[in-house]
Amino acid sequence: MASHHSLFSSAAIVTTFFICLLYNLSITVEAVNGSFSVDLIHRDSPFSPFYDPSETPSQRVANALQRSITRVNHFKPTSSSSLSPNELPRPEIVAVGGEYLMKYSVGTPPVPVLGVADTGSDLIWLQCEPCTDCYNQTDPLFDPAESKTYRNVSCSASECQSLEGTSCSSLLSSSSSCEYSVSYGDSSYSHGDLAFDSLTLESNASVPVSLSNIVVGCGHNNAGTFTKKGSGVVGLGRGAASLVTQLGSSIGGKFSYCLVPTTSQAKNSSKLSFGSDAVVSGSGAVSTGLAPKRPDMHFYFLTLEAISVGNKTLEFDDSSPFGDSEENIIIDSGTTLTLFPEDFYSRFEAAMAEEIDLERVDDPDERLSLCYKSASDDIGVPNITAHFRGADMKLNPMNAFLRVSEELVCFAFVASERIYIFGNVAQFNYLVGYDTEANTVSFKPTDCTNLLLKKVRSVL
Repeated sequence: MASHHSLFSSAAIVTTFFICLLYNLSITVEAVNGSFSVDLIHRDSPFSPFYDPSETPSQRVANALQRSITRVNHFKPTSSSSLSPNELPRPEIVAVGGEYLMKYSVGTPPVPVLGVADTGSDLIWLQCEPCTDCYNQTDPLFDPAESKTYRNVSCSASECQSLEGTSCSSLLSSSSSCEYSVSYGDSSYSHGDLAFDSLTLESNASVPVSLSNIVVGCGHNNAGTFTKKGSGVVGLGRGAASLVTQLGSSIGGKFSYCLVPTTSQAKNSSKLSFGSDAVVSGSGAVSTGLAPKRPDMHFYFLTLEAISVGNKTLEFDDSSPFGDSEENIIIDSGTTLTLFPEDFYSRFEAAMAEEIDLERVDDPDERLSLCYKSASDDIGVPNITAHFRGADMKLNPMNAFLRVSEELVCFAFVASERIYIFGNVAQFNYLVGYDTEANTVSFKPTDCTNLLLKKVRSVL
């Protein structure tokens, strides 16, 4: 990827350096002094094309829970703690499970595209003409023949050889061109040509930001549970074709996000930053080790040692489901709930139930196990702390419980026998920073609703 990993001048940063490490987002960008930021729009936000004004808040929560449960099926590790490298979990894109959206443009002239992006995915792909077999899409398909900057990746190129699922045997292109194939646990899939093209993002500074020679998948054969209002996925995982990897040293391996609670009435979106602007530091910031990048696992792995509920500490002593790795949990923005091992979850739920003095009721949808009848958000949630290795992260009530109806709140954690995930509800109102060069993830309590406004004021 050397063609777009060079350092840029301050002027060029505005047009080139804001590479879209679009993390579940819709785009608004500010590029200042070697760093840039993007808005993340939750798929249930009024700013999202998926927004349905006829849905009640409880229906939106129910839909998010279903997407979260469906998403887990795509990670697909086994329950064994001694897996061979070939059996270790692979990053699998969730067709419609991502919770945040990204708007960008591809090609020259730029063609608008809406994709789902998240850290559990690697490849950036979209539906393209000519379409052998594509799912129904509201917007016109991208036609690479109309882009002056589009060119196929050759089979001998490192970009082709470093990406899993590539070949040169399909009828979709000549034998000298690289093709990709990705498939998902729900039988969804995308096949097509691997290519280079330009990506363009809108800027808060009113100057479009362009990035050239980005590796994308031009999908000619795509089917499954994808939604007609979007086109493909933007991957931000740790694989060779993700935007994080393609940006590389240009951003110093750093990106961060701040997720606004979905219950917030504010009109501000969540925020994603890259480069020096993504450093999480200062009062209240804590850091934990991120698993070193491995060729067989492209997720972001952390080590969770314990959870405290009030004065009780529950050791997270379950072995890692990821082979010989010490890291035992994935941090993921595309999963709503947090998933824990069944035995640990049972102890966690019991400790929580002992502390809350309210009427316990059943979830009518039978998705969540611990629910209370209450019209108030103040249900007496005890102090909860997630003890990551070297970093204690206090969870506020909004991180622990979801309002699923006007009179019902439920625990935002569930049991899982296959994979453990620290989901996005647990990350609300935290600035979460990733440093893939230092292999750390940092957390800092932050009012994410006001973060963008403060940033704009500091620029002005």
